[in-house]
Amino acid sequence: MTKRIVLAMSGGSGAVYGIRLLERLLAADREVHLLISSAAEQVLRDELDLVVDQFEEHAFLNEVRDVLDGYGFRPQDATLAGKLIYHRIDDWSAGIASGSYRTAGMAICPCSMSTVAAIAHGLATNLIHRAADVHLKERRTLVLVPRETPLSAIQLENLHRCARAGAVVLPASPGWYHRPRTLADLVDFIVGRVLDHLGVQNALVSRWGEPSD
Repeated sequence: MTKRIVLAMSGGSGAVYGIRLLERLLAADREVHLLISSAAEQVLRDELDLVVDQFEEHAFLNEVRDVLDGYGFRPQDATLAGKLIYHRIDDWSAGIASGSYRTAGMAICPCSMSTVAAIAHGLATNLIHRAADVHLKERRTLVLVPRETPLSAIQLENLHRCARAGAVVLPASPGWYHRPRTLADLVDFIVGRVLDHLGVQNALVSRWGEPSD
């Protein structure tokens, strides 16, 4: 079974969810195909002071570690064992644009409402939309993590269309039964649930009905 996972970040607020998810996927030795929309680049700058204009893997991952340290996440792994592959969203030659390129799933985290709308109506205007369309048509896992409130009737209808097409709609709405004490605890609740749906083992949060460590 392939270890490839597609991770896209679009322009919704909550960039830290995507950054933490990226770090956990690499720590779990996954091959991560990363896509960042132009709107997401702006959100990363505004929310996390993380600049992606000229992507350079080593510098980017160092910034990722700095961001996570600043949020107070548990000590990070010394080595991120996985492989990171960055794609421009206008690179239609990328393998992930085709259903013949096998992956273990895709997450869009965070997922903007414009991205939801494009997926709901099959408008593959960039590589994020196309990769999502591929995952739906190939019946692979597609997890959408919207962070928006309140939701209009149009947005609800679009999310419903995505869910009916096979996507997992996983709003960034953390639970409280694990008694979070920090922002990191709240972020990890959502990231842990995304990892669950992508089939990546994790222990980021205490699970209901299971004894805590």
